[in-house]
Amino acid sequence: MTTAVVAPAKVSDFYCHQAIPGLVEIERVMETDRVLAFHHTKPAHPVHIVVVPKEHIPSLVDLGDGGPELLTEVMDVVAKVADQVREKHGAASVTTNVGLYQESKHLHWHVYHRGETDEQIREMYGHGDS
Repeated sequence: MTTAVVAPAKVSDFYCHQAIPGLVEIERVMETDRVLAFHHTKPAHPVHIVVVPKEHIPSLVDLGDGGPELLTEVMDVVAKVADQVREKHGAASVTTNVGLYQESKHLHWHVYHRGETDEQIREMYGHGDS
């Protein structure tokens, strides 16, 4: 009887392995001592910015050694970037992923504008804040 050897799942952390150490070219949007925001290298939307802690934090539900203090710092940058996108484009979406939805196993937030016009957004979502 032969037993198959299964290799451990490869952990993908584009942010720690490539973006943060500068091994790939990124366009920075905002940066603090512990947080980096930059334009996504493979954007899915016309405006697509990623916000990451500079130290490895696995996910929103596993803050590792970063704890709530680092999450607060990350969220401060997310809020500022989202406000910049909203000011310029009229709207912004903010998302993060957990589990199988999380391709890179490093906490990261997407701040984006999907490209709709103000009229299309109002038609889809109502009048909201206006």
